[in-house]
Amino acid sequence: MGRHTDKVGDAFPRAPSQEEWDRMGQEERDRVVATLPNEVTYEEMAMPEGDDHQEPKLLAREALRGYFKRRGRKAYVGSELPVYYPAERRFAPDLLVVLDVENHRRKKWLVSHEGHGLDWVMEIHAGGDRKKDAEYNVSRYARLGIPEYFIFDGGGLALEGYRLATPDARVYTRMESRNGRFTSEVLGLDLQVEGEDVRFWAGNAPLLVSEEFIERLEDQTMTLQRRAQEESRRADEESRRADEAERRFKELEAELARLKKSQG
Repeated sequence: MGRHTDKVGDAFPRAPSQEEWDRMGQEERDRVVATLPNEVTYEEMAMPEGDDHQEPKLLAREALRGYFKRRGRKAYVGSELPVYYPAERRFAPDLLVVLDVENHRRKKWLVSHEGHGLDWVMEIHAGGDRKKDAEYNVSRYARLGIPEYFIFDGGGLALEGYRLATPDARVYTRMESRNGRFTSEVLGLDLQVEGEDVRFWAGNAPLLVSEEFIERLEDQTMTLQRRAQEESRRADEESRRADEAERRFKELEAELARLKKSQG
């Protein structure tokens, strides 16, 4: 998201350098946190790209939030949140994850204030020039020390993954997929393109979003309902057979009694 030329970027707010931050008192730090803008401007934003951009982002965010919540692990999963690294031009990734931090609502991510940079980023490209995502961000995110970066091309339905080989590396190594899947060591999950979106996997189990959970529960409910109806039908049939057997027994018993009486 956003333009990438240094000339344009220099015009926008930046967070203080880490040295400046370290020299500040708490009151001054609070003032910096309060005054840094909570949104990016129209000039920084890319042109709207429609559902091909929005849907994969929203589904991925929901899947990841649900995954960490079910595991009981602290993690912040955000979307298009203004991010301020020390003395760097702000940016707002399509999707970001920071592990082992409190998951409360935020208006921006100020690295010096949070005490933690981003752990994982995904940008979703749906059309136009890929240079920002595929060149500029690959260089910039590596330089900032973001451990993993993924690009999902919604138009070409392709996925790319990049990883810092070591914590001190500042150039990405491109990941290789295995049978169409990429492994995120940061998230502990696999990713692959499925249909028009990105599917996350925990081992052999896909991460489901709420709509898929509902569909699965509806299918399970219908299956149980059909099974209950079948069991009820079988019970009715067994009851009918038992009644028929009892009726036949009584008839035979009566016939036997009649024969004995006639012979006596």
